[in-house]
Order: sequence, then C-alpha cells, then structure tokens
Amino acid sequence: MDATVFRDTIVVPALTGLNRWSEWAEKLMMGTAAQESGLIYTRQLGNGPARGYFQMEPATHDDCWTNYLNFRSSLRAKVLAVRAGSGTPTAAEMETNHLYAAAMARVRYMRVAESIPTDGRGLARYWKTYYNTPLGAGTVAEFVANWNRLLAPALYPAIA
Repeated sequence: MDATVFRDTIVVPALTGLNRWSEWAEKLMMGTAAQESGLIYTRQLGNGPARGYFQMEPATHDDCWTNYLNFRSSLRAKVLAVRAGSGTPTAAEMETNHLYAAAMARVRYMRVAESIPTDGRGLARYWKTYYNTPLGAGTVAEFVANWNRLLAPALYPAIA
C-alpha cells in the first residue's frame, strides 16, 4: 500500500479515534508497519501466526485485551469504536480490519512506561525493544532500512 494512503486512511484515523495521535506516535506506527509488513503483507509469511500490517501475534492481541483493555473501560470503548465491528474482537480480524490492527498496535505500545522517542533511530530502538522484543528476529538496522525505503523522503526525513 502507498505510504501516504496508509498514513491517511489507517494510522491517523486509528490514532485519532483512540485520542492518541501525536507526530511521534504516527511515526512510530508508520515505522512499525513498514518494518513488520513492508506495507504489503497482512498475514505472516511462512504461515506464521502474526496478522495485519503490524504483524501482531494472537497471543499479544489477546494479552492486550485480557491484561490491559479489560481494565481501562474508556480506552476499551475507543478501541471498539475504531474497530466498528460486532461480536468479540479476535486476532484474525486484524488481517482485514486495518483500523483495528493499527489501534491494537498502538495499545501494545501504550503498555510501555518509556515515552516514545523523538528521533528516528530512537524509534527503531523503541520498536526493537518493546514490539519486536530483544529475542525477535528483527533488527534496528532493518527498521532503519525499511523506513528509508518506504517512508523517506516522501513522508518523513531519512534516518541516518
């Protein structure tokens, strides 16, 4: 998907719906999607469990609901409003409901006590530490390369 369209139709509306838009939250979400799916894949390659442009695994999705959203009624209501679906939300839904997938990725980051960095390389390290995790296969260098390939210079400055 075109990065500008992705930002304007998925990331910004999801963040705004959660009342969590900021310049750096937007950039974090865009960098996460660029790294995780290349803004192409909504199902993990190799038949893995991750779903959506943000490649969230079902266990992470369910944990966000069980141990975070279920204790924050206002935020829970905002996620459900962004989702705009009926029934109980599932991880599989993130494959086709891109606003919901973006909202859930932002919820995942909201669980982090550390503030979102305000520089590109800091975003890459933040993604690696808190989204991909230290044991994950992704690297800061890959995040930077995907940012520079997919998001710069059309949307944001390149990361050195």
